[in-house]
Amino acid sequence: MSLDTNFSEPRAALYAWGQRVIALDDLCNDGSYPERAADAVLAERGALGEIVNVGHMPEHNEPVYLVQFPGCVIGCMEEEIIPAPAGLLPETEEAP
Repeated sequence: MSLDTNFSEPRAALYAWGQRVIALDDLCNDGSYPERAADAVLAERGALGEIVNVGHMPEHNEPVYLVQFPGCVIGCMEEEIIPAPAGLLPETEEAP
């Protein structure tokens, strides 16, 4: 039995589940939503969303983020999103 010597650790994600983010550009349909037109804008530049899952693309050794934007969940790469500044959205607080 031989070991794969080309294995590398997955690159750590910069962002975390539950983190609020902003789309840096229009995010368009890549075919993930067949009921919507090809290349339809799913989330406009500046749209606010929340990371609902973090995965990994082994082919590129990059994290991929599932982001809940109004109306849909979109798979995003780090270069497509940026953390939302604190105070931009109302924070949820539990009642005392």
